[in-house]
Amino acid sequence: MSTPDPADTFRQEARDLLESLEQVLLDLEQTPHDRELVDSAFRSLHTLKGSGAMFGFDEVADFVHEFETAFDRVRKGLASVSPELIAVALSARDHVGNLVEEPERHVAEGAPILGALHDIVGEREDVEPVGSPAASTHRSQIWHTRFRLPDDALVLGTNPLLLLDELRELGECNIRASAEDVPPLEEIDPQVCYVTWEVTFATEVEREAIEDVFMFLRDDMMLKIEPLEPHAGQATDASLHDGQAAPSERGSQESSGGGRPSRESGRRGEPTARNAKGGDSLRVPAERLDELMDRVGELVIAQARLSQITGASDDLELKNVAEEVERLSSGLRDITMGIRMVPIGTLFGRFRRLVYDLSQELGKEIEFLASGEKTELDKTVIEQLADPLVHLIRNAVDHGLEDPERRQQAGKDRCGKVRLAAVHSGAEVAISISDDGAGLDAERIRAKAESAGLVTPDAALSDHELYQFIFHPGFSTASEVTAVSGRGVGMDAVKRTIEALRGSIELTSKPGEGTTVTLRLPLTLAIIDGMLVRVGEGRYSLPLLAVEECVELPESEIAEAQTRNFLNLRGSLVPFLRLRELFGASGDPDPHQKVIVVSAGEFRVGLVVDQIIGNSQTVIKPLSKLHATLGTFSGATILGDGSVALILDIAHLVSFGRGFEERLRDERMRREA
Repeated sequence: MSTPDPADTFRQEARDLLESLEQVLLDLEQTPHDRELVDSAFRSLHTLKGSGAMFGFDEVADFVHEFETAFDRVRKGLASVSPELIAVALSARDHVGNLVEEPERHVAEGAPILGALHDIVGEREDVEPVGSPAASTHRSQIWHTRFRLPDDALVLGTNPLLLLDELRELGECNIRASAEDVPPLEEIDPQVCYVTWEVTFATEVEREAIEDVFMFLRDDMMLKIEPLEPHAGQATDASLHDGQAAPSERGSQESSGGGRPSRESGRRGEPTARNAKGGDSLRVPAERLDELMDRVGELVIAQARLSQITGASDDLELKNVAEEVERLSSGLRDITMGIRMVPIGTLFGRFRRLVYDLSQELGKEIEFLASGEKTELDKTVIEQLADPLVHLIRNAVDHGLEDPERRQQAGKDRCGKVRLAAVHSGAEVAISISDDGAGLDAERIRAKAESAGLVTPDAALSDHELYQFIFHPGFSTASEVTAVSGRGVGMDAVKRTIEALRGSIELTSKPGEGTTVTLRLPLTLAIIDGMLVRVGEGRYSLPLLAVEECVELPESEIAEAQTRNFLNLRGSLVPFLRLRELFGASGDPDPHQKVIVVSAGEFRVGLVVDQIIGNSQTVIKPLSKLHATLGTFSGATILGDGSVALILDIAHLVSFGRGFEERLRDERMRREA
């Protein structure tokens, strides 16, 4: 197995830190007086600087050092958080990201950013904290610090020399290394640092600044910080260089983690509680997860074959083994799918920055609201979902929300709202993007469709049908092309991507109140629990989570030779589709046909089949390019006997039945008129 490249490891960790920093900065814009957010931003910068220097990314370390120094003034109260500071800090964050990926190419771009940053926070170090009275003098304090690193510090990449360099930056210091805890040579663990350091230095910083040097190690290390009384004249220098002075009457304060005042328990490389527990998470390349899912899929197919063979056998021992294999494969499938599930909040976070940038570019006041961040979705779906959501959010901001003055004239709040929400809905995840803007202009859409030759002037279309033209390639109602939108190349790409993920897209709008776009996506694209049915001589599978109930088709409906009808279920009318007619199945129908009631979102429809064969784990295989345009089917699966069964696209069938229902209602209304 090849060893991961340390540079790639740093880049991945840096991306995570930069993403966290971006979210903190955006939060800080909303709550500029939140001290915890300021400290969190400083910690991210501090870690980036240390890691960059450790892995040889000197350009990153140098720039972040200046970035951190400027932000430290905010942390000390020497400068205040302002919209200008957040804007420049976000630019600095982007520059660090560029340096992480291509250091040589982007180095020169950092100077103007740092210049703007220093102009905002000020460069004079003698400025008193914002809101505090001026002090006439600065009192120097002598500190004595004694520390020893955790047992696993070297293994995790901590460089003690970098820590000592940071202490030197705080003031003139004397450093002494103690080897009293080093065991005999034959007992030394090369991965454990046995050296204890004692540092005495004079500085004007507070105790917190010293503790911050060890902020990522303090929970597991031995750390003692003792303030010493300053002496006048030469006595101060003597105390500093001798490294010996009596603690002041204030006493010494000790910072240590886990109740470990000494390190005897770790002298001989004994495992600590942290070492024994191990990490909370493990990074695994995405291609390995994909390969694992492929192997599990093959196992599920083999297990289905075994179950079919067992069903034709009277061997009880074989049946027991088959049941055990089925239980194990089912558990392995669930675990593997769980590994692939990722909280959608990892995707939502990046859109806060998008909305922030758009608000600055378009001069609009926008509040971005997100909910359902913990909703989980297959990582493959999330990876392909980023671009469609970007298009939808940009459209909501540019086309949906009015300018602040127009909103005020309409009696609305000057600040518009864009909401991004995710929620589980049966076998799907529903993601909605809504705004409280002016809504869609149906007349303008129709005029654009007529001018483009997409509809005739005398065609009777509902607002819902008119809205669908927005997804037509090249269609745009924008009066002018801007850097944000207006070229008509976004919404059709959104629809193609969502349909490629076996999802659906819905659009609703109310004039003057806003627009909502809802994306409905399957939880996974790999393996599902399916219900196998027979229609004529063909077998089909449908997602079990979409099934609400199964009933027999009433005798009164059997003789009706219609492609669509209504079923009365406990006083509720449910439209149903006869799949025999829809698929053109040959032969006579079964005398006792079944109706499977399925749902997609708020709508449901019944599917009439000849026979319900049973439930099975369904491995989803994509259709060939020749059959990819068949909207009724979302994929195929291999059955236990090696034959292929098509997987029904429930969302498409529900929409199909709903469309028939709406057209019938419109025809009835026209006849009555």
